[in-house]
Amino acid sequence: MVLPGKETEFWLESHSVIPRGKPFLLVVLDGWGENKEDEYNAIYKANCPTIKALRTGAPRRWRTIKAHGTAVGLPSDGDMGNSEVGHNAMGAGKIIQQGASLVDDALESGSMYMGEGWNYAKESWASGGTLHFIGLLSDGGVHSRYDQLAALMHGAFDHGCKRIRVHILTDGRDVPDGSSVKYVGQLEKDLENLRSHGCDALIASGGGRMCVTMDRYEADWSIVERGWHAHVLGEAPHKFESALEALTKLKEANPKVNDQFYPPFVIVDKEGTPVGPIHDNDCVININFRADRVIQISKAFEYENFSAFDRVRWPKVRYLGMMQYDGDLKLPSHYLIPPPLIENTSGQYLCANGIRTFACSETQKFGHVTFFWNGNRSGKVDDTLETYHEVPSDNIQFNKKPHMKAAEIAKAAQQALLSGEFDYVRVNFANGDMVGHTGDLEATKLACESVDQGVKLLVDAVESCGGIYMITADHGNCDDMAQRKKNGEPLLDNTGKVAPLTSHTLAPVPVAIGGPGLPSNVKFSDSLPKAGLANVTATYLNLMGFEAPPSYEPSLLAFD
Repeated sequence: MVLPGKETEFWLESHSVIPRGKPFLLVVLDGWGENKEDEYNAIYKANCPTIKALRTGAPRRWRTIKAHGTAVGLPSDGDMGNSEVGHNAMGAGKIIQQGASLVDDALESGSMYMGEGWNYAKESWASGGTLHFIGLLSDGGVHSRYDQLAALMHGAFDHGCKRIRVHILTDGRDVPDGSSVKYVGQLEKDLENLRSHGCDALIASGGGRMCVTMDRYEADWSIVERGWHAHVLGEAPHKFESALEALTKLKEANPKVNDQFYPPFVIVDKEGTPVGPIHDNDCVININFRADRVIQISKAFEYENFSAFDRVRWPKVRYLGMMQYDGDLKLPSHYLIPPPLIENTSGQYLCANGIRTFACSETQKFGHVTFFWNGNRSGKVDDTLETYHEVPSDNIQFNKKPHMKAAEIAKAAQQALLSGEFDYVRVNFANGDMVGHTGDLEATKLACESVDQGVKLLVDAVESCGGIYMITADHGNCDDMAQRKKNGEPLLDNTGKVAPLTSHTLAPVPVAIGGPGLPSNVKFSDSLPKAGLANVTATYLNLMGFEAPPSYEPSLLAFD
């Protein structure tokens, strides 16, 4: 590879204080916030001596930053951060206006209904087809938002659509478990209102997000297959005359089932006929604006050559995403809102300057340290300089095996550091987020301990090779495992137990730096009180011995 000269746009000047050439480790602790230290903070209650020592042992090299709301490009500071936006920000060094904000703007301005995607969708109902919406039903704001679905339904009716079917995926992960009944109730009211004005509008099928349709990174195609059978074919082991009946009776049959894991169900009429299978000439709009959990179902709708499962029937529909979920794959080929344009990512700069990179996580977060890190682009920036290592995740509820693949990730990254073959090792430990989402406090404590053990192995490796490390997180989750009253006290459920919190939190996240290669006069700045994840990028470029591009958010570093 021929490296560019100083005249090229991706040239980086050497840093004036921190020398180049030291092996650099960047660790992302997924779902690891800094929060109130009480018995429901899994990090605080877990035995995590390594990470806790980073805070107490070198306070000048430990601080917190924002990982939610406007600091990561979300509409308001009441919006929880998530892994997608967090990795976008850390990879790009800029605050990227994210999907939810882009959709809000398009709905508010009316431009949603004037774009190429909307005009493409209208062709279906103008010629007698049905409009189907598929997506996560909640106002969690991580993958979708209910108010956007409601606006689209009414907007479609205003633009001549006379037949609507909604295929719901219950949440219980970005919002409290059990709240699916509330969202289905609201949806039923909105559909009834549409029916009163002459629109044939019904719920057609559904299931829980972790059981139906919303797999990611091809971890378990059977999840998508179950969704295909329910949404498209109108086939499922459970049939009901309403979605509320489905949720109620499935819960009665299995009290342990939660919103995330409802089995697939189909809504039928009084004769037992499914009310909303998907047929030729129909339009299907996926309402999720976040990409990772809808890429696979998009492939099933779009790809003629498809072998992940037997589709049985492949209807010729007009399929659209809320956004284009993969710019490199051009998937889907039609969408309502252009995705955020993320250019000049850190990976582009580092590859242009000859940095050899090793990126590693397990399947559940592998795309985060690659796809999202690279500005929502598939593949590598440079095949000769980058190695991407995926550790396959287990297909299991993560509280059943809370250690997940932390040990395997740590071992692979340790070997990469000690090999001398890489300048930059980037890893994500998924445990705090994935186990935290189950609401199981005891399992999440074990998850945190596994991460801490992995971090120790890697910090020791950095010590051995004379390198520098940076440890941070993408958003909060396992830092609070209890739903709260307005006064902050834990909320009790109807059995008198503390109601578990399965969603992300609004907590800031830690940043720690160290290692024998870091000059002794380097510390964190006392300024930048509003710093967020986008500031991480310039910081790690500095730690690798480069001045950051002027377009990036400022570095967190200061020097004595």
